[in-house]
Amino acid sequence: MPAVAISSVVKLVGANGQISLGKQFAGRQVLLEEQEPGVWLVRTATVIPDNERWLHTAEASANLRDALDWARTHPASDAGASQQLQRLRDAQD
Repeated sequence: MPAVAISSVVKLVGANGQISLGKQFAGRQVLLEEQEPGVWLVRTATVIPDNERWLHTAEASANLRDALDWARTHPASDAGASQQLQRLRDAQD
């Protein structure tokens, strides 16, 4: 098993309760876990909003894969566009 390099850095908690992790983490979301009093684990994370979680299901992935396969075998075409637009206009009337 490869060895994991662990580095320790002393940081000062500011008067407002914040710690700077460095510019390489700017804008990133992190999970902050208090493992025991005074012991914190900070991990970078990607958070998925609840209303977008369905996009990450196996079913959504399969549907997207099917749609991309269909698009590869059915090139875009303007054939029939005029007739379709006319049908839509007629349906509005």
